[in-house]
Amino acid sequence: MTDDSRAEATPSTNSRLWFDPQDYKLLGIVNDVLERSHYRGWKRLLASYLHPHGIKELAAGKGLRIAYAVVHLLGSLEKGQAGDRLEALRSLRDEVLNAASSSLQRNTARVLLQIMKELVRAKDDPDRQLMLARDFRSAIAAPHETPVSPQIRRELKKYHLLEMSEEWNQLASDDHVHDANSKGRKSPTHLIMDAWIKGIRTLTVVHYNFVQPEAAAELLEAAEIMGIKARIGIELRVRYRQRYVKLIWTPAGLTGSQEMLSFLQRPAVARFMDKGREVSAYQQRYVWDVLDNYNKRLRHELGREFGVEPPAIERRAFLDYVGVGQPTVHHLGHYIWTTLAPSLGCDGSEASELRAECLRIDADHISQHWLGPDNNPEIHNPFRPDDAPDLPELLRMTAGQLGAVLAGLHDRNSLTLDLAGLSLGDVLCLLADGDGAISHLEVFNLRSHELGRRSDLEAVLQLIQAINGANVVLVKRAALAWAETARQALTDAGSDVDAEADLADLEGLLERIPEFVGRYRKRHLGTRLGSDSTGNSLRHRGMGLVVADTLPARARRELRSAPDQSRLRLPLSVEVSPAVTFNQRSESRFSAAVSRALRHVPGLMGAGYDRSLRWVKGKYRLAPEGGGNIVTLGGIAVGGGTEAKRRRPEGSSPGLRYLNSRLKIALKIFFGFVPASLSFALTKDWWLLAWLGPVIWFGITGVRNIIQSVLGSGGFKRSRLLRWNSYVSWSRLADSLFFTGFSVPLLDWLTKSVLLDQGLGVNTHSDPMLLYTIMAVVNGIYISTHNTLRGLPRKAIVGNFFRSVLSIPLAVAFNWGVGGLMALGPLAGNTAAIDSALQKWAAIISKFASDCVAGVIEGLADRSRNIMLRTRDLEEKLRQLFETYARLETLFPQESVLELFESPKAFIDSLAVEQQDMDKVVIVNALDFMYFWMYQPRARLVLSRMLRAMTPDERRVFLLSQYVLRREKEISLLLVDGLVGKTFNRALAFYLDYYNAYLDDIQALAARL
Repeated sequence: MTDDSRAEATPSTNSRLWFDPQDYKLLGIVNDVLERSHYRGWKRLLASYLHPHGIKELAAGKGLRIAYAVVHLLGSLEKGQAGDRLEALRSLRDEVLNAASSSLQRNTARVLLQIMKELVRAKDDPDRQLMLARDFRSAIAAPHETPVSPQIRRELKKYHLLEMSEEWNQLASDDHVHDANSKGRKSPTHLIMDAWIKGIRTLTVVHYNFVQPEAAAELLEAAEIMGIKARIGIELRVRYRQRYVKLIWTPAGLTGSQEMLSFLQRPAVARFMDKGREVSAYQQRYVWDVLDNYNKRLRHELGREFGVEPPAIERRAFLDYVGVGQPTVHHLGHYIWTTLAPSLGCDGSEASELRAECLRIDADHISQHWLGPDNNPEIHNPFRPDDAPDLPELLRMTAGQLGAVLAGLHDRNSLTLDLAGLSLGDVLCLLADGDGAISHLEVFNLRSHELGRRSDLEAVLQLIQAINGANVVLVKRAALAWAETARQALTDAGSDVDAEADLADLEGLLERIPEFVGRYRKRHLGTRLGSDSTGNSLRHRGMGLVVADTLPARARRELRSAPDQSRLRLPLSVEVSPAVTFNQRSESRFSAAVSRALRHVPGLMGAGYDRSLRWVKGKYRLAPEGGGNIVTLGGIAVGGGTEAKRRRPEGSSPGLRYLNSRLKIALKIFFGFVPASLSFALTKDWWLLAWLGPVIWFGITGVRNIIQSVLGSGGFKRSRLLRWNSYVSWSRLADSLFFTGFSVPLLDWLTKSVLLDQGLGVNTHSDPMLLYTIMAVVNGIYISTHNTLRGLPRKAIVGNFFRSVLSIPLAVAFNWGVGGLMALGPLAGNTAAIDSALQKWAAIISKFASDCVAGVIEGLADRSRNIMLRTRDLEEKLRQLFETYARLETLFPQESVLELFESPKAFIDSLAVEQQDMDKVVIVNALDFMYFWMYQPRARLVLSRMLRAMTPDERRVFLLSQYVLRREKEISLLLVDGLVGKTFNRALAFYLDYYNAYLDDIQALAARL
């Protein structure tokens, strides 16, 4: 990046009051990656064998790694880069899923991806980039941080994302979307990433007439990486009356990219795809003719209407804009808009949002009203059937003929009928003509719905129910009704070819309704719902539909209480029912015995089992407008952009949430200290409490938080490489001190003095048990209240209330102990003086007891969270280790891999000859384990448990595989050559300084097992 470009990218907010040095650093990293996106030095960071919490943390931070991966996905749609995009997606998934330590792991990952996408796209707005950098850092909680659920939920709402269940069991799908290989603008990998961010779990990507093998492979592999069930649909047109209708063919039962590639390589399938290419070429002639007509006539008419002079379109530039996709009128409309928008002032600036032209013309308007056949009657319309000699073979087929051809290509086909513009009579005739080949009806297409091309949903759903229920009577009634409609049309019009054909077909169908219904007896007629999204429309909602009943309770409340005007409820409902599965978890003998005993207790039948919930779909039914339980996941950009994307006015402050973190921490502590100090100073006549009371009060809270964080992260057995303060969250400590400051006047003055002592006569002398009980309950209510206002999880709120209740006997014991100590000192025998002193210290005693209980409970919670994170990390790394071992056994069929492990030099030499990358994988696995052991909280405990649970052979594989770390020269050279990226010095120093100590620790651990 040049000095000039850095100057241009400098944020306007330079005051130390705002943002942190880490925010500027992250912003610099992202912009550096953007400027040097082709620099290959960063690419090693995307290697799948590098764990996000492993050795590469010493080479680059999360911000750099996630930014580089996003740049790879968003940077290009060019052909030939699918492998890089998939590698970036795999690394990105691992990074964001492992970045979150809160209970909202998947939702945090979705937020991180969305923020980084926005940060990359906002490269021309450094102020907004800086705010996004802070948002990104705030969304990532270190292992010892307070759960960031409120922050994550705010970000979800800001970016129009619904919270999804962490079980990832929501019924969210889209049966009709487009990527860059048809009329969309996103590469298959980019599309899959965006679908995952929205929460979509099932996706059908539609291509026109044929599909490229490489496009299919990229889509399916990307979907497999992100855990999305993806299907590839091919839209084909068949003749019906004097028009074409659309059918979407989806070969079923092909799991994974390799099966799909093998299918597409079959000779018969390849020949069919060639016929599809003929159809695309035939239809694309219209695009070129319209482009020429635009240059000659339409652009001048368009210019006169809007008072501008649109430039002519060059074919080469248009093809470059289309990229790998098939040129369509949709593409042409969008490209024309890009050339027209600057002249109209519709380039996304704030001023353009007020222009009326920008609100009544856009790319969709140009495509539909200027480039369509109605406005170009002089051009041959390939979308209306004729018998031209050059008409491709596929465009001559009917639904029945196409179904027969497809049945010869594959034995399991899904053929979906697009209902746009079709009557119920048309649907009946097409189903009959298809002879059972049509397996699904697209009962709802969001784009068609928004354009007003809506089918009779109620009638279609009733027909589906009648056919699937083998109800011949209802099907016959539907056919009779439409036959009567056709007769009436003939009576009114006198002669109508379509009405005559309808009547003939329906009368023929009446003769064979039992046979027709029987076609669907074994294979029911299914339903499809799709958005028809292209990803680049400001007029139509984006992809994704979700069944609201399968969302978390908070998301359902959000939909009910504050409906988003840009989110649409479909006039459809689907019945859903929960299916709960209990899977026995792996436990020690003692834990298993305890679980068996607990299962005999009513209400504890699931003890020792992991509960898994999935939703089962039932029938669809019509719902009143706005009353269905199916909701769109995508929204509409209003006024040219969302509020989050608008530039901040120059000179305005970013907002309190973007204050410098150190200043924010200091302010929180100060504003908490003020009420505590005033309370002690104004209510205490003893100088010790008047002046030192707030210090003691804050000291109890602060020391408790520090001890709890350190003990939760390992205590005295923590890593020797990290100091105690590396585990402490100062932001979390500041929050505790802020809220504990306001508890002083509540507990010490209002509750203890005014309410109990002066009002009820309850004190340490009259009834210490009642005194400490009421103070504990009041404290519990206060803590739970501010926990609720801060948006903490319900589990934490309930736990913090009962921690105060549990502190009651401890407070009474402390009161008795302190009184006993006083009785042994100068106040011996002076009961009144002892009672007076205890009354003055009662609030502090209650506070101390409450914090003792909190320290234990929250320390155990921190410990449990760290153990959960390390278990997740180490399970993934052990999986990679044993997969690598299995590959090595295959690579060396005549040798014992374990014996090779015992001689690291011979092993590395053998790998260098056989397969270059395998030596890197083995070395990185060992370096990652070493990094976990030395740096990550509770890794030693978790790894010890896992080694104890392994079989002797598995344990031997693990231990011997670590001996590769003895090859100091080879590993040092690999690190210098960029094994973990270009910034290798910290990783190299860590390896050289500590690998011997690590191996000694591992060997000592093995000796104890």
